[in-house]
Amino acid sequence: MDEINQLPPGGLKVPERPPWDPWHPREVAERLSGVDVPWCVAAGWAIDLHRGITSRDHDDIEIAIPSAGFSEIRRVLSDFEFKVVGSGHIWPLESGAFDVMHQTWVRDRRTGKYHLDVFREPHDGAMWVFRRDETVRRPYVEIIRTTKDGIPYMVPEIVLLFKAKHGQPKDDADFNGVLPLLDLTQRRWLENALERVHPGHRWLAPLRE
Repeated sequence: MDEINQLPPGGLKVPERPPWDPWHPREVAERLSGVDVPWCVAAGWAIDLHRGITSRDHDDIEIAIPSAGFSEIRRVLSDFEFKVVGSGHIWPLESGAFDVMHQTWVRDRRTGKYHLDVFREPHDGAMWVFRRDETVRRPYVEIIRTTKDGIPYMVPEIVLLFKAKHGQPKDDADFNGVLPLLDLTQRRWLENALERVHPGHRWLAPLRE
């Protein structure tokens, strides 16, 4: 579904500088310990967790979950308020935007600051499905790795597939920083996925070297 064309009514524009106070991945893992839902840190933090460094300041933090598991995440974080976010707008959790947008921000009721962005991802049972092309899919057991201190994170080749759409300097920095750590299987998976979703992408050449 095209989120821009299907913008639900009633949303407010997200402020230019939303009040974020992001949790560290370690705190997210502590708060979600014992949750049965397969969840993982996503986006830039996932790249840093794979590299074992903090390469830059992170303005926010995202986790990915199968959409059917959202109620469990909400239960565990019941002390916080949830907002639906997408296309530069924000809605109450109970609005129709929930079925259109995939992002859900976790907000502190006392301070009004946001601590976590929950991506509700499409899936087919235990199979992760890429939301931009449902033919790209992998079992959840293949797409989540765990750091030595127990923080689950999304494998870098999938994170990069998401990042390939944006082309921001930080995305290129993440690609260049993690590329030497990708094994041949990961490189080939990303190469094939990019050819399908973003044919001709500038990252294809270095992947093939």
